[in-house]
Amino acid sequence: MLISLHNVKKDFHNEEVVTKVLHGITFDVAKGEFISIMGPSGSGKSTLMHIMGFLDRPTSGTYKFNDKNVHSLDDNELAKMRNTEIGFVFQAFNLLPRTTVLENVKLPLVYRHDKSFDPTERAIKVLESVGLSHRLEYHTNQISGGEKQRVAIARALVNEPAVIFADEPTGNLDSKSGTQIMELLQDLNEAGNTIILVTHETYTSEHAKRIIKIKDGEITDDYEVKHRRKARDGELLK
Repeated sequence: MLISLHNVKKDFHNEEVVTKVLHGITFDVAKGEFISIMGPSGSGKSTLMHIMGFLDRPTSGTYKFNDKNVHSLDDNELAKMRNTEIGFVFQAFNLLPRTTVLENVKLPLVYRHDKSFDPTERAIKVLESVGLSHRLEYHTNQISGGEKQRVAIARALVNEPAVIFADEPTGNLDSKSGTQIMELLQDLNEAGNTIILVTHETYTSEHAKRIIKIKDGEITDDYEVKHRRKARDGELLK
C-alpha cells in the first residue's frame, strides 16, 4: 500500500487553547489511484494533506508511506522524502517571479544532487508532456493562469514522485482553463501517476475515481465514483 493512515489525529496548541482538527482519520491509498478529498472550508482537508505530504506531523495515530512508519523519521529524512516522493500543485501556483518557465521546473532537481540525468533535459521533457514546449523561455508573468498551473504541474512531476497532491488546482482559473487542468490530471493518472485532489467543489471532485468526504475532522463517506466526469468532453464516464 502506498499510503496508510490509521486513527490519525491532529491538535493545534495556542497557549492554553487546544483546537482539535482531525479526529481519527483512517484510510489507505493504493498506487495509481486518483482520489478526491472533499470537504467545506474548515473541515480539516488541508491539514490532512499537509500531514500526508510531510509538511506537518500528526498528534497521534499511524501514518505509513510505502510501508515506512513516518513517525520514525527525523525532519531531515522527512524533507528528503518530501522532495523525492511528493509533488505539490497549489491553487496559488507558487511559481518564482521574474524567472523562466524552464528554471521554475528545474528548481526541485537542484536539491537532489543526482548526476545520473541532465536536469535541463528532464525539465524540457516534462514541460513537453504538459503542452508547454513553446513557453520554455517565457517568464512566469508572461503566461496565462492556466499555463501557470501547467508549469506547477510540470514542477510537481519533474522528480518523478510517488504521489501528486493537487490542492484546489482550479480555484484561480476560469472554467475553460480549469477543465483543461482536470483533463491533464486525468491523463497523468491514466499514465500511472497517483493523484490526490483536495477540493470543496462537488463538480471538481467527480473527476477523480474515488471520493473521500471529510467534515469537522472526520471522514463521513468514502466511495468509488460510479459516474465519473471526463474533463475532455464534459461527459460523465459510466
